[in-house]
Amino acid sequence: MRPSKPLPRNIRLINRAILLVAVLFCILQCSRCAFQKDDENSENVTTKNEKVLSDSAATFDTLSVKNSAINSSSAPAKISVSDSSKKPDLSHVYAQRDTGLAHMMDTYLRRFHPDNALYLVVNAKTNEIIAWGERKDSTIQTEPDFLSQATFPAASLAKTITIAAAFESKRYSIHSEVPLIGSAHTLYKRQLKVPENYCGPISAVHLAYAKSFNPPIALIGMNVGAKRLKSAAEKFGFNRNFPAGIPERSQYSPPDSGYGLAEVACGFTQSTTLSPLQAAGIARAILMEKPFEIPWEKNGARGSGSKNHAPTQPIALGIERFSENAYIGLKQAMLATVTEGTSRKHISSKNISRKVFSDLDIGGKTGSLDGENPKGRYDWFMGFAKSRSNPDKAIAIVVMQVHGRFRTQVASQVAALLINYWAKEK
Repeated sequence: MRPSKPLPRNIRLINRAILLVAVLFCILQCSRCAFQKDDENSENVTTKNEKVLSDSAATFDTLSVKNSAINSSSAPAKISVSDSSKKPDLSHVYAQRDTGLAHMMDTYLRRFHPDNALYLVVNAKTNEIIAWGERKDSTIQTEPDFLSQATFPAASLAKTITIAAAFESKRYSIHSEVPLIGSAHTLYKRQLKVPENYCGPISAVHLAYAKSFNPPIALIGMNVGAKRLKSAAEKFGFNRNFPAGIPERSQYSPPDSGYGLAEVACGFTQSTTLSPLQAAGIARAILMEKPFEIPWEKNGARGSGSKNHAPTQPIALGIERFSENAYIGLKQAMLATVTEGTSRKHISSKNISRKVFSDLDIGGKTGSLDGENPKGRYDWFMGFAKSRSNPDKAIAIVVMQVHGRFRTQVASQVAALLINYWAKEK
């Protein structure tokens, strides 16, 4: 028997297409049936659940009636109102210079709920406080108690004093290289002994500051000496009694030599203290290249109370300014913190819109250390933001957070969000 001729190629393709359509149709019909069964089952479960809920609700209502009857016969009932049902007190927000920014701070404090925190933004040109927000003992405050309080460890913000003294001594520039012995974020005595003909890792001064390296900054402080460190600290307002005690006296007292001097130079000690108000004044002085002044607020940053937490007008303190080279070096080191250092991850287009970010010069310094008043892990960001297209638009910003067992958003991330809001509005 002769074999039959194969079908033409185009007919074979058509047959295959018909077969494929038939298979897909069967699969579709099967899936529809399965879904209909699932819907019927879910409707039955929902009906049963609704019945159970309605029965339990009726039981609950019956019990409530009985309890209210018992309570009414014995004693007046006490009605408790949950915190979520209370309207937040925003009187302190509307009393501030920039109510929008103050309201945003209040929102972030409620959203991120740090145990203790103080957010502060200052107009760099006028040195006037435009917004603040505070959370104390897990509660939003209408009085900025932390603003002028100086019990907080300065942590690595103290490195700003060290490199300022280094630039003033003219022994260092931002590109000077310093040995980096051992781990970058520890401080042991062996890390302070530089061998002869050392050929190990090194770090430029501005990068050691930006990345918050302890050993190189400690070596700089020991080389510069306690006398120059104290002089630089005084130019930033440390160890000074301010008018009316606002802010409180901060502490900076390095020993003349030894490991204690190294600790103070890199902020590896709780003995160096700082208030958020003074930190904002330091950031503003560096940005504007002016002598240190205390940020002020027309109503004294009273919030809804009567106690002043800031001066009510600018106060001339007569503090000597740094040299031009020192201001330039400090500014470059703070800018490097954002571009190459510890704030690079958070102060970026990730938290700031690209259009805004490309128009801003943002610099700062981060710091973290355990403290006792209030107790917890301190997380600092002290910095500034300045518009390139309109240099008159600039702010100094401070974010201080104290975390207990759990840590919320990083201080530099909160700072980025506040900078983004300010830049978009202004």
